[in-house]
Amino acid sequence: MKLFKSRLVIYSLLALVILLLIAFSGLAFIDETKGGAVGDGQNKFDLIIDPGTPPSKVVKELSQNGMIKSSVYFNYLIRFTGSASKIKTGVYEINDGMNSRKILQVIVDGKVKLVHFTIPEGYNNRQIGDLLTKKKLASSRQEFLLATQDKKLIEKYKIPANDLEGYLFPETYSVPINYPLNRITEMMLKRFYVKLNKIEGADKLSAKELHYKVVLASVVEREAVKPDERPLMAGVFETRIEKNMPLESCATIQYLFDKPKKRLFERDLKIESPYNTYIHEGWPPGPISNPGLPALEAAFKPTKSNKLFFLLKPDGSHYFSETFKEHLEAKKKYIDVLYK
Repeated sequence: MKLFKSRLVIYSLLALVILLLIAFSGLAFIDETKGGAVGDGQNKFDLIIDPGTPPSKVVKELSQNGMIKSSVYFNYLIRFTGSASKIKTGVYEINDGMNSRKILQVIVDGKVKLVHFTIPEGYNNRQIGDLLTKKKLASSRQEFLLATQDKKLIEKYKIPANDLEGYLFPETYSVPINYPLNRITEMMLKRFYVKLNKIEGADKLSAKELHYKVVLASVVEREAVKPDERPLMAGVFETRIEKNMPLESCATIQYLFDKPKKRLFERDLKIESPYNTYIHEGWPPGPISNPGLPALEAAFKPTKSNKLFFLLKPDGSHYFSETFKEHLEAKKKYIDVLYK
């Protein structure tokens, strides 16, 4: 009798295991036929989930754009996993190589689509605005420029200026689609101060003293071509200021134009503007670009010398002169011959 009962228990357990295997096999079959990937990932779709969007609408969007095999199955999956209240708002990049479970995981985890953009060293705010507009992170250049004039942000970081020109650090960033412009701006601003901390003595300067360093770095960034010339170039500008000489920086003239000119003419050097350092002594009223770390380091550690002039040679390097006579001779040798 005991042997019979033992065998009965064993048979019952075996039957249960078989039933479970059949059930799991059935579920796996349904999971693949109804919830498997539609394609190989070649087709992509930006799924936009706004605040208050019901799960049913999300499922409908996925179905209409060919991202899921079965709306019924996806709705079941949402209910079975208790995910209805966990779906997060945002823009998601979905492709047809993702199965239903993967898609649900993405929108529950909030893995929103990211936009990557790189700000080159020396870009001014207008150029950054154009770049962000192309990336569809700003509706226009003007919208971005208004964000850089945010008084609360300027006061928060104690910047003695009317905008953030010079303080938006050039680097590669990644942000979600529809990310607020003021947060993008502050992200670049924060990166500036993180990088600034790498420069010895930067934390000891007042806001006004730092601003002059940023102005100098912004000019050096736009003037220098060879990295090793930056400190010497910064030294030339500081020496000219000490001697009450105008900076005479072509880069400050180029800042007056929407797009840099290939060549400046005499008439360009006479344009009336506080940024025209050919007719106004001292520093320009603000930075003319957003400098990278090497240019900032050059502004903090300029190489002092007797050099007062420099000009760009055809090979991309600069010729540095002590006297105006030497500078004119270099101009005849390296520049004038190109336009004969």
